[in-house]
Amino acid sequence: MANYTAADIKALREATGAGMMDVKKALDEAEGDKTKATEILRVKGLKGVTKREGRSASNGLVTAHVDGGVGTLVEVNCETDFVAKGEKFGELAAKVLDAAVAAGAADADTLLATEVDGKDVKTLLDEANSAIGEKIEVRRVARVEAPKVVSYLHKTSPDLPAQIGVIFGYDGDDDAAHDVAMHIAAFSPSVLSREEVSEEMVANERRIAEETAREEGKPEQALPRIVEGRVNGFFAENVLLEQKFAKDQKKTVQKVLDEASTTAKGFARLRVGN
Repeated sequence: MANYTAADIKALREATGAGMMDVKKALDEAEGDKTKATEILRVKGLKGVTKREGRSASNGLVTAHVDGGVGTLVEVNCETDFVAKGEKFGELAAKVLDAAVAAGAADADTLLATEVDGKDVKTLLDEANSAIGEKIEVRRVARVEAPKVVSYLHKTSPDLPAQIGVIFGYDGDDDAAHDVAMHIAAFSPSVLSREEVSEEMVANERRIAEETAREEGKPEQALPRIVEGRVNGFFAENVLLEQKFAKDQKKTVQKVLDEASTTAKGFARLRVGN
């Protein structure tokens, strides 16, 4: 019988993130040698990386870093919430975020090619994939530069890490900016201003609004007004500055910022799995 204890199993699980049965099998194969067992788990894990590539990694966390006028958001994904709330996964996400900040990465491809401790982030994730036994990936990265940047992380469940992350670039009042960052987390705007909405999208919204109004039997002479109203409704739902403010629905976000002598410069919002 292999010479190892329950404490050895626990220590190896914590060190590798592998499941209990996998750890026991590795210790058996290694005859109780923890170093050799770690190597066995790594080799077996790496063999399974390709098999896991087709799996869905819809859990995970969003993490943020702000340094002066630069904010970075990174979404790191895994398969289960059990792994998402684990210490090893949190440490991995922190290392990935540090790499994104150091490289000035604004997209996942750039981040994955960034070197950390002599290996690129893609290799780092593959190794974590093998040790933990789940598909782990960086799905999205966002970066905002402005005179000032504030971040906000929101937990959708108290026992999980942050699932929603926001970075908001601005110039002006810090309290107002923090409130707007929280608003963005809750109301998920698509763009900062209506100027950022493509002409094709606006034209499509007008077409849909007109077709809908005709289907509803609205009078011909009323169509222009109805269409315009519905297009403005689209803007009010998707454009940050035109949304009704979370803390005061009588005001738009633009109005709240104006009252605080604050100018919005840009934002990014990530939600795990979306």
